[in-house]
Amino acid sequence: MEQITVLGAGSWGTALAIVLADNGHNVKLWGHRPELINNINKTKKNDKYLPGVELPAKIEGFSNLEESLVGSKTIVLAVPTKAIRGVLNEITKVIKEAITIVHVSKGIEPDTLLRISEIIEAEMPSHLLKDVVVLSGPSHAEEVSQRHITTVTSSSKNMVAAEYIQDLFINQHFRVYTNPDVIGVEIGGALKNIIALAAGITDGLGYGDNAKAALITRGLAEIARLGSKMGGNPLTFSGLTGIGDLIVTCTSVHSRNWRAGNLLGKGQKLEEVLENMGMVVEGVRTTKAAYQLAHKYDVKMPITEALYEVLFNGQSPKVAVDSLMARVKTHEMEDLVNIMENR
Repeated sequence: MEQITVLGAGSWGTALAIVLADNGHNVKLWGHRPELINNINKTKKNDKYLPGVELPAKIEGFSNLEESLVGSKTIVLAVPTKAIRGVLNEITKVIKEAITIVHVSKGIEPDTLLRISEIIEAEMPSHLLKDVVVLSGPSHAEEVSQRHITTVTSSSKNMVAAEYIQDLFINQHFRVYTNPDVIGVEIGGALKNIIALAAGITDGLGYGDNAKAALITRGLAEIARLGSKMGGNPLTFSGLTGIGDLIVTCTSVHSRNWRAGNLLGKGQKLEEVLENMGMVVEGVRTTKAAYQLAHKYDVKMPITEALYEVLFNGQSPKVAVDSLMARVKTHEMEDLVNIMENR
């Protein structure tokens, strides 16, 4: 059994801390809000993010980052994408030995267009970074914290590291597979949030299940087009971090991206939606990055482009959806042919 630090005391970081504690590991759970951490230690609950869930005794909360890192050689990075560089910068100031970082966030940095593993490699000095592992898949924190059956993927350039993280997390409720395709795993996990926002919009507009099924299917085609062009394996997008994550995020009320899109479809403005959510909606920031990537790689991404117009140029959600339906006709298999040709 090991000591592991989880950075980020939100719903996902807390849920993963529960998995690790269930497996017998001692878990240090760090959060930047002292009042939240004090409440976790006092009540053994994180009612702000996972109301009613009892936390195992092996989880201890910390609001001091340096204290949370002492004695841990494996760090689970569960903070929003926009906070990752700042947290990594603080880590490098206090650690003395190389660590393995497991990142569980799903996003792409706008403007730099870097995936999260690339951000980690850019920010961490090589002598302080042993391995980077991505843990991703169809996994709502609310269900993981209640020990509902969940399957995810562990991915790394170093498969020994991926298998090490697989061993740390896997149990009878939380099954972990491995996949060497880091690019595909990260792109699938990030871009599905865009499609989930769009799915929420169609639901908010009252367009029904037929529209959502079409959106999910064509959304997967967009993800695979871009991901394959960037070097991902097309088969990854038919797996847990592709279609699996896409289905769960587009169809569940647990999905904050779906909820945000649903409110947009019902007429709320983006600023109002983000304020009311009270949690980070990664799909908004990722939409901007994916829009930029589509232009960089010359990849057609009509759903992403339509959502970009809604989020950043004030276009009506209904007008955006109607514009998608009015596109020039094409052959469905063109996508598959193009993806395979890009390999």
